[in-house]
Amino acid sequence: MCSPDLGPCPQARSGFSEDEPVSTGIRGLKGNRRAPPILNSAFTVYPVYFWDGRASTLVTQAKGPMENPVELGMTHDRIVLTVQGIAAYRPYFREAFGDGRIDIDRVAEAIAAYEATRLSGNSPFDRFDAGDESALGPAQKAGRDLFFGKAACNQCHLGPNLTDTRFHNLGVGWREPPRGADPRTGFADPGRYAVTLNEKDLGAFKTPTLREVARRPPYMHDGSVATLREAVLLYDRGGTRNPWLSPEVRPLRLSPAEVDALVAFLEALSGEGFMDVPPASFPM
Repeated sequence: MCSPDLGPCPQARSGFSEDEPVSTGIRGLKGNRRAPPILNSAFTVYPVYFWDGRASTLVTQAKGPMENPVELGMTHDRIVLTVQGIAAYRPYFREAFGDGRIDIDRVAEAIAAYEATRLSGNSPFDRFDAGDESALGPAQKAGRDLFFGKAACNQCHLGPNLTDTRFHNLGVGWREPPRGADPRTGFADPGRYAVTLNEKDLGAFKTPTLREVARRPPYMHDGSVATLREAVLLYDRGGTRNPWLSPEVRPLRLSPAEVDALVAFLEALSGEGFMDVPPASFPM
């Protein structure tokens, strides 16, 4: 749900993420995270949404940005009054829900229903898995072997959506605090910890899908990694050491050629089915 003064929002060209390091909200205000991709989000291993998993359904997720003071800066009541005041929306609500009532649950359900249609598939990776040996080139095949073998990327990027929808600390955003300071202050963004208050979740963020990953630089929750190759190199060196680094994150010791092959494979995860053309006009 975006308006002309909001700046970057999830874009089809960016795999329904965005191409800025962090999101821009109302009046040009900057958040501290970038929009996570919503592709294939209706089909998830665990029902958790946002980088920190604070929403348990797509509908709840859709409500969050509305009241965020940096994003839309509204209230749910104001959202409802705004939509109710646009007469052309009423027939759509009547058709979708059986009557013309407009409330925040229906507004959020409509947004979530659209998000659920953003599906990515039929990538070269999918076609290769379906038996088309020509779908991947030699470097991509080598990268596939690394992904499921030596690099063990599939520990966290698993299943059809290439994500376990769990939370992992890679050390992204970690800065060693001054001597004697609380080590927890090393993370500007505490990640999942802000939701659970469990110390093991400090600096942990949800594993994003790798579908369309080549379309959506920069990377990580804060957009601090500029390119796909740099993201692979971050994993290759075992993340950034900190007291809560996930045990799955370890140095991979990849050769330059293996890094190139892994990047080539990740580029083969770009598919089709999610592209959309924004409406030329909106209900009035």
